[in-house]
Amino acid sequence: MRRRKAELRVVTADPKHNSRLVAKFINTIMESGKKTVAEHILYGALDILEKKVPDNEPIKVFNKAMENVRPRLEVKARRIGGATYQVPIEVSVNRGNALAMRWIRDFARNRKGRPMEVKLADELFSAYKGEGASVKKRDDTHKMAESNKAFAHLRW
Repeated sequence: MRRRKAELRVVTADPKHNSRLVAKFINTIMESGKKTVAEHILYGALDILEKKVPDNEPIKVFNKAMENVRPRLEVKARRIGGATYQVPIEVSVNRGNALAMRWIRDFARNRKGRPMEVKLADELFSAYKGEGASVKKRDDTHKMAESNKAFAHLRW
């Protein structure tokens, strides 16, 4: 066993929506310590979502999008006897959320020619509907785990 696990810091909920998930997503978006810029981006995206889905609160749309992108399984490389196997493992909720946030952020950043707020709102909206690049990434991850199910006995 290696030394010790790092202590988990508790992220305080964001003041506007009183949600820890939103606060973590702001931290995921943040670059170079510019938290206010990240807050403006996410809150702007949530305002755009409010206009796109008028019958639903933007925070509910955000949570549903996160739920749709969060992976349940992933593969981990294990070296056994000189061969490397892709072993499927279940993903904890925290890791699943972290992966989902990263995927949504990255695919939003890769969209071209519009402000980040609009790109993020589009990505969150398509994830809310169960389509888009981040949901496809989740499906690919699940497919990979499914096809390597034969190596599940190698997990420890």
